Amino acid sequence: MAGSMSRADLVADLTASLHDAAEVFVAPDDMERLLDVAALDFSRHRPRTLLGTMTVEVGRMDYPAPANLYLFKSSLWGIAPVPRAKPWERQWPGPMPDVRLVDGVSGRELHLTPVPTQLQLMTLGSEFRYYYFGQQLIGDAATDTTLADGDRFLLLLRAQAEAMRELSMRNIKKPVQMRDGLHSAPRNMTPAALHIELMREWESKVLRLGV
Repeated sequence: MAGSMSRADLVADLTASLHDAAEVFVAPDDMERLLDVAALDFSRHRPRTLLGTMTVEVGRMDYPAPANLYLFKSSLWGIAPVPRAKPWERQWPGPMPDVRLVDGVSGRELHLTPVPTQLQLMTLGSEFRYYYFGQQLIGDAATDTTLADGDRFLLLLRAQAEAMRELSMRNIKKPVQMRDGLHSAPRNMTPAALHIELMREWESKVLRLGV
């Protein structure tokens, strides 16, 4: 499907690709929601490695996580730009903290255990640098969309699968028939079956075309 990676162009092409099924998604942001779910699922196969920085304090365990953090990757504190001394050296600052992503009282947090010590801050500094996997996002402008242009077809395919999943949930009390537009008889595949087939196709292609 031709077009840019802007939110408006993606919504237009997704709407067109769903044909009559698009009539079920009547809320103004329905198509956008389907696309956002599709983009987030790309984070499993198209991870974005980003650099994060926070200022650590002596004895403090909890720090706010970046809003776009999907998963924590690795710490650079004591590795770069200031490497730490080895355990057998007198200047060794002690064991480096492990980092865990947790749900805190005011949002997601990065927890450091054991907590930073005075010696570590004196030796390594208070700037804690780390790598993390960022979420894939769709922007209003194409330049703000984090997915590559080459993933456009796969993004729409994943959004179509999400639409079929929602249609299958609707089918519990309000049956939906997928018709071919030429005949009155419904197609053989239900929305639930289409969801399975589209997800199978998406998983296969996103892995095969991955980097």
